[in-house]
Amino acid sequence: MDGVTPLAAPESPFGLPLWLGIAVMFGIVVARAQATYWLGRAAGTGIARSGWGERLGRDRLHRAERIVGRYGPVAVTLSFLTIGVQTAVNAVAGATRMPFGRYLAAMLVGSALWAVIWTVGGLGVIWGAVTVASAAPLAATAALVAAVAVVTAVIGYRRRRARRPLVPDQEAR
Repeated sequence: MDGVTPLAAPESPFGLPLWLGIAVMFGIVVARAQATYWLGRAAGTGIARSGWGERLGRDRLHRAERIVGRYGPVAVTLSFLTIGVQTAVNAVAGATRMPFGRYLAAMLVGSALWAVIWTVGGLGVIWGAVTVASAAPLAATAALVAAVAVVTAVIGYRRRRARRPLVPDQEAR
C-alpha cells in the first residue's frame, strides 16, 4: 500500500480475525445473559412462593409478568446498548417469567449488537488506551490520578449539596 491505513481493521483486538473476535464476544455475552435470566427466574419463583409474594400481592405479580411478557423483549434488546443496565433487565425478565421464546429472540439480537459494538469499537478504545499507557506510563498514571480526583471531587460536591437544607433565598424578599 501507499502508507494509507485502511478504515476496516482486519483483526479484532484479540489478534483474531474480526469475525472470530465477534463470535467469541457473542458467546461470552450469550452465556452471561442466559445465566442472569435463569438466576432471575429461580429468584422470581422463590419470591412468588414466599411471604414477599403475599405482601406484593398476586395480582401485581401477574400484572408485572404480563407487562414484561408484552414489552420486555424491546427492553431486553435495548439493554445491550447500555452500560450497567443489561444485567438488571435480564434478571427482571427471568424473575417475571418472560416467555423464554420471546426472551431468547430479543437476547440474541441484543447480544449480536453488543458483540459487534464491543469488538469493533469498545475493545479497540480499551486496547488503544493500554497501548498509549504502556508507551507513556508516567503520563497514564497522572491521567488516572487526575480522573480519580475529579470523580472524587464531584461525588463529594454532590453529597454536600444534597445535605444542605433547602432555605428560601433571603435576598429575593
